[in-house]
Amino acid sequence: MRRRTFLVSVPVAVAFSGAVWHEAAASISSVSAGASPYGPLGAPDANGMALPTGFTGRVVARSGRLVGGTLWHPAPDGGACFADGAGWIYVSNSEVPLIGGASAIRFRADGSVERAYRILSGTNINCAGGATPWQTWLSCEEIFRGRVYETYPLGGTTARARPAMGRFKHEAAACDPDHRVIYLTEDESDGCFYRFTPTTWGDLSSGRLDVLCGLGGDAVEWRQVPDPSPGVLERQTRHQVAAARHFNGGEGCHYAAGVCYFTAKGDRRVWAYDTARQTVTAIYDGTGTLDGVDNITGRPSGDLYVAEDGGNMEINIITPDGVVAPIMRLDGHASSEITGPAFSPDGTRLYFSSQRGTSGESAGTGGITYEVTGPFRH
Repeated sequence: MRRRTFLVSVPVAVAFSGAVWHEAAASISSVSAGASPYGPLGAPDANGMALPTGFTGRVVARSGRLVGGTLWHPAPDGGACFADGAGWIYVSNSEVPLIGGASAIRFRADGSVERAYRILSGTNINCAGGATPWQTWLSCEEIFRGRVYETYPLGGTTARARPAMGRFKHEAAACDPDHRVIYLTEDESDGCFYRFTPTTWGDLSSGRLDVLCGLGGDAVEWRQVPDPSPGVLERQTRHQVAAARHFNGGEGCHYAAGVCYFTAKGDRRVWAYDTARQTVTAIYDGTGTLDGVDNITGRPSGDLYVAEDGGNMEINIITPDGVVAPIMRLDGHASSEITGPAFSPDGTRLYFSSQRGTSGESAGTGGITYEVTGPFRH
């Protein structure tokens, strides 16, 4: 694997994540490589993780092996963390056919594993998804006419399909509590970016599905999708509205204080939809060496964290002052991808997986789920 040396400058014409980014946007003209706020990466540890000084990593689970009394699923993908008393829960999808679903690991306050359990079974190619403010996990099927399933990591309720959120090749979801909507990405070469408005916020059983449409330049607007659940031979959602904007392979999605970020692997771009300005702009245009942009998450500090599908198998930080830098690299995982980055509720631990691990095997025992602990910026 090659190591990164630089990122070419990329014009930025949109506000970044959260209030910090909005304040900084006026003075930012490019995003480029620079010094990580955590310092350079050190040598790989015993698990193949290269981390900055002051950070430590460990393996939490391996596909096909017991963790907390439950076999960890194959091909771990999208993930999120949920507060649960003094501890927390990490949820992970399984991107395999027919038996995909999702599992959860509950951690005690000291970080030890208390137990693990399934929260969704019998679904298909569960790729990414998103957490809701009411402590549920939206697990998305990345198949033709795939569905979104609302799952309940804290227990007490059986997972439910939410067909009103559309039948298409779902990837990720990001809740916007400010406007009471949920943004959705679509993993097609001509995929769209959607907005679901529930009839009642907190109840996803009904609502309106809109698709993002271009008005020329960066300006956009939303138009309703006529049939969110088309039949197999009917016109699919991404082709129902002529003015819809298309993105090459929609992947991760993250909302923060007025801006929704989403990635597109086909052109290696990180996009930003500014809800106030009603614009969509690429904050990273794929001409640098940030490869295979995929899952994305962020922190209240305004920092974004972008995981790679392939490339150098890194997680990169994009800071509010326009610096892009690796904060973790996995060596020896050339046939894998990094998935499911999510922070513990207190922000001190970052979870993620290598979907196929060092073996490159996706259907069985290849996947490895990790935890990194350190002085992350809040």
